[in-house]
Amino acid sequence: MKKNHSAIKRSPLKLTHKIQQRQARVGIIGLGYVGLPLALLFSEQKFAVTGFDIDQRKVDILAKGESYIYRITKEEIRTANLRVSPLPPITPSWLRWTLSSSASHSSQ
Repeated sequence: MKKNHSAIKRSPLKLTHKIQQRQARVGIIGLGYVGLPLALLFSEQKFAVTGFDIDQRKVDILAKGESYIYRITKEEIRTANLRVSPLPPITPSWLRWTLSSSASHSSQ
């Protein structure tokens, strides 16, 4: 069976192009002390970011433009929420906060 190596080579090039053009979408799983600052950094670089967390409280706080991490101000969250994407957005802002119930514990 002959493999199509050209398709394999194109895939990394396509991803590289999307990253360089800020067209790649970034997903951050877990919006704690590592995930939330990381999501904000990608947002500052004009990437479309979706943050996932199983804690409804965190999602609600972020959606209101507030912060639950003392080193991150509500102004930083609100600025990220107000960024407008030139691409067809998932939502009207660069940053979207999502409750991910699929990540809940299966042992419960």
